[in-house]
Amino acid sequence: MDEKTLTTLPGTRDILPDEILRWHLIEDQARRIFALYGFEEIRTPLFEATELFARGIGGETDIVQKEMYTFEDQSGRSITLRPEATASVVRAYNEHHMGRGSGLTKLYYLGPMFRYEKKQKGRWRQFYQIGSEVLGSDHPAIEAEVIEMILALLEPLGIESRLQINSVGCGACRPRYVEVLREALVKDLAPFCEDCRRRAETNTLRVLDCKVESCQPYIDRLPKITDYLCEECSEHFSRFKGYLDEARIAYEVAPRLVRGLDYYVRTAFEIISGDLGAQNAIVGGGRYDGLSEILGGPPVHGFGFALGLDRLVMIMPDGVIRNSASKPDLFLAPLGEAALRRASALARTLRQEGVRCQLEFDGGSLRSQMRLANKLGARHVLIVGDTELTSDRYTIKSMEDSRQWDASLPELVQYFKSL
Repeated sequence: MDEKTLTTLPGTRDILPDEILRWHLIEDQARRIFALYGFEEIRTPLFEATELFARGIGGETDIVQKEMYTFEDQSGRSITLRPEATASVVRAYNEHHMGRGSGLTKLYYLGPMFRYEKKQKGRWRQFYQIGSEVLGSDHPAIEAEVIEMILALLEPLGIESRLQINSVGCGACRPRYVEVLREALVKDLAPFCEDCRRRAETNTLRVLDCKVESCQPYIDRLPKITDYLCEECSEHFSRFKGYLDEARIAYEVAPRLVRGLDYYVRTAFEIISGDLGAQNAIVGGGRYDGLSEILGGPPVHGFGFALGLDRLVMIMPDGVIRNSASKPDLFLAPLGEAALRRASALARTLRQEGVRCQLEFDGGSLRSQMRLANKLGARHVLIVGDTELTSDRYTIKSMEDSRQWDASLPELVQYFKSL
C-alpha cells in the first residue's frame, strides 16, 4: 500500500537554493549596516515561558489570544514558540545585566518567529524577522537614527517605501483617548467587522489598525490620538519629527497608526511598500518604555523595530539579485579519470586562493560540460585533457567574450587575483 507523500505544513515552506541568495543578500547587508551604527548580534531561544509573551505582548492582543503556538513540556511547564523577539531580547538584557555600567545597549537579531495566522501574501506561520533594539535612553534622536539605519539597509536593495509615523501616547494620556475612542465606537458598532466589534471592548486601539475595506470610512471618522497627547508626549513627538527633518528623511504622520503589541508608548512607525496589497508594512516598530518592568526587571527605556524578511524578499527587484549573484568564477572540465584527479587538485589550490570553483565529476563530453558551465553561469571554463596533463598548462576560456588562452597554475592564481 502506498503511503501518503509527506509535505510541508500549512503556512510553512522550504526556502530552496534558487531563492536563498535573496535572503543572504539582505542578511549580509543588514549585518554590515548594523555594525556601522554600533549594533551587536544577540540570539535568543526559539521558545520561552508562555508567561513572557502573555505579560510582555498583552493578554488581550490577538497574538496572545489566537496566534501563539503554545504547548506543555514533559514537566508541565507552558512553553510558547516565540511570536516576536523584543520581549525575549529585553528578558535577556535583564537576565544577564547587560545594562550594568554602560550607556546604550544596541542589539540586533535575525531568525524565525511563529504565529498561527490566516495565510496571506507575504504572511506565514513560520516567518522570519530582522530587528534591532536600543535600550537605555528615551531621546527622540535615537529613534530618528534607527529609522535612518533602516533606510540605509533598504535603499541598496532597490526597495521603494514610505515612512509613516505616529505617537500612541503614554500611560498618562492614552487611557483618556482610549475612553473617548470606545465611546465613539459604542455609538454605532454595526458597520464594523466582527473583529472590530470585539476589539472595541478588549483592545480598543487595534480597531484603528483594521484592514477590512468596509471599515475604512468609519475608522476615518474616529477621534485622532494626536489630539489627546499630553504635553510631554506632544513635545517628544515634535522633537522626533525635527530630527527626521534634520536627517532629510521624508515621512507622513498617520494618526491611525498603532502597533499590535501593548508595550508600545509614544513613537510608533511603519515603513510600507505599495507592492504588498493591504498587508503592506515591511517594517514596524516604536518605543516600549516600561516593558522591562512588565517583565519583572528595572525601569529601562527601549526603542526598536522588526523587519519582515519574507515580505522584503518578495519585493526585491530581480536586477539587484542578478548584479550580486554568486556564480562560479571557474568551471573545471576534466576529460578522463586522470584529468579529474588533476582538476580536483587544481580546484583545491584555487579555492585556497579564494576562487569559486565548480567541478564536474561524472565525466561527459566537452560539449556537455560546456553546456553545464553555461547553465551554472560560470565566468570561466578550464579544460583539463591529455595535452594539459603533459604540459602543465591549461586551456581557459572566458564565457563572457569567448576569449581563450593557456596558462600555468601560478598564472591562473595571478589572473584570478587580478580580477
